[in-house]
Amino acid sequence: MECVDPVLGAGELASERLEQANINSQTGLATDYLNHFNEVMMLLEMLPAMPDCAADVLEWQPLDYEGHFENSSFKDKKLAILAYHAAPSHLREHLEACASDINVLVAQIQDQLRETEDPSVIAADIAGFATNEIKPLISTASGVIHGHVKPEAEQPEGDAAQAEIDALFA
Repeated sequence: MECVDPVLGAGELASERLEQANINSQTGLATDYLNHFNEVMMLLEMLPAMPDCAADVLEWQPLDYEGHFENSSFKDKKLAILAYHAAPSHLREHLEACASDINVLVAQIQDQLRETEDPSVIAADIAGFATNEIKPLISTASGVIHGHVKPEAEQPEGDAAQAEIDALFA
């Protein structure tokens, strides 16, 4: 018997089933993955008022899409992983790139927290950095999950991308 790769919109991945599981039927991706990043983002934003949250930030570990669902209590986690594998590769790659960028930035923050004796001294700077650098990446990841991705030719690069990010906060 021949093994057939799952296809979005058909069989186990029927649109209705995906929608019921809170998985985007067009992209095959679930916003639940963003909870992993929103958790650390919330901790980072709370640092100025609650510097003891630094310990929780230091405990946070990156998880890829599959790892998140395998370790989550998401009811349809097997379906989410199956749909992820059926998702268009350019969307998966874009989402993975966003996640990687977030992971790098959080790791930099974790290094800063490990190097300081008093997290309250740098808490406001860290929270501001997280708001200006990490939050937009989470928003971009959300856009990918919902299928709002510009074609490659339209995507800003380098200084143009930074100018776009800067304009968001002007």
